[in-house]
Amino acid sequence: MKKLSYLLLLFLAQSVYSQTYTVLDSLHNTPVSYATISFGNGKGTFADGDGNFRFSKKWYPDIDSLYISAVGYKEVLLSTTSLPNKIILVQNIAELKEVYITAEKKRKYKTKKIPSEVHNDYFKSWLPTVESEIAVFFSKDSDKSTKIASVYLPIKTESSNRNSKRTQSFSTIFKMQFYSNHDSYPDKRLPYEDIIFKVTNNDKSNYELDISEYKIFIPKNGIFVSIQVMGYTDKEGKLLQTKKYSEIETKKGIVKISTTFRPLLPFTNKISKYKTFTRRIFFKNRAWQRFDKEYSTNNNLIKNNNTNYGMGLKLHLYDND
Repeated sequence: MKKLSYLLLLFLAQSVYSQTYTVLDSLHNTPVSYATISFGNGKGTFADGDGNFRFSKKWYPDIDSLYISAVGYKEVLLSTTSLPNKIILVQNIAELKEVYITAEKKRKYKTKKIPSEVHNDYFKSWLPTVESEIAVFFSKDSDKSTKIASVYLPIKTESSNRNSKRTQSFSTIFKMQFYSNHDSYPDKRLPYEDIIFKVTNNDKSNYELDISEYKIFIPKNGIFVSIQVMGYTDKEGKLLQTKKYSEIETKKGIVKISTTFRPLLPFTNKISKYKTFTRRIFFKNRAWQRFDKEYSTNNNLIKNNNTNYGMGLKLHLYDND
């Protein structure tokens, strides 16, 4: 009986382990952090900082293929019936050639702030999901070399205005990326390092992210700064592998509803022009859409003209040599 119990426990342990997969670099055999795991149906998930992700047919019974991708690597298509424990990504040489080498000189600079727009209204806030990325445009308004020192991110920690005296704890990982501007739309991803950061319920509503060490300079045509939620973290700050959407049975059949994560992102009507763009990471080839009436006629934020995420910046304007 003891032997049978031991074998049963061993089987269960192997079963759980078989659902954990690791994405590795083909050249160095090192983990590919936060690789994108697309299900091919407009949904997906991410690997964690160690390249690990979990997939289970019990979670996603209708998924038969996974598309594994990461910036600088060629995409891999795998069948879910025969997923290897180690998934190897080959580097994309064409993308790796685009690297910025910045030897920052010690120069005097002036600090300029583009203030963020912060509020605490649940009904004027975006509910983040892993499938969405939000990008905000900032122009280069000076002929001086301009570095982004900090990004101000408005956040709302409560899930609603009710019972606001009690704030449930959470810890969410975000990824920040940067894009060039082409015809007033986000274009090519600028070859800066992805910035991974964590937001918790203890953070201030005007969250300041210091990115001065990354040496992000605004190009002549301006820059798009984007944020994308990766998911909740455990107590050690590692990405939790949780189901990213729920299946709701309706009269029209099963509808897949994406899981939303806190903090909420306040949108505003106090910014002129349409500077905010969104896209679904796992859908329509990641096409960017301007957040206006062409994006949706039913979206309540757009109906009330809250069409911009109130992101702000702290800039360092350097004296020209």
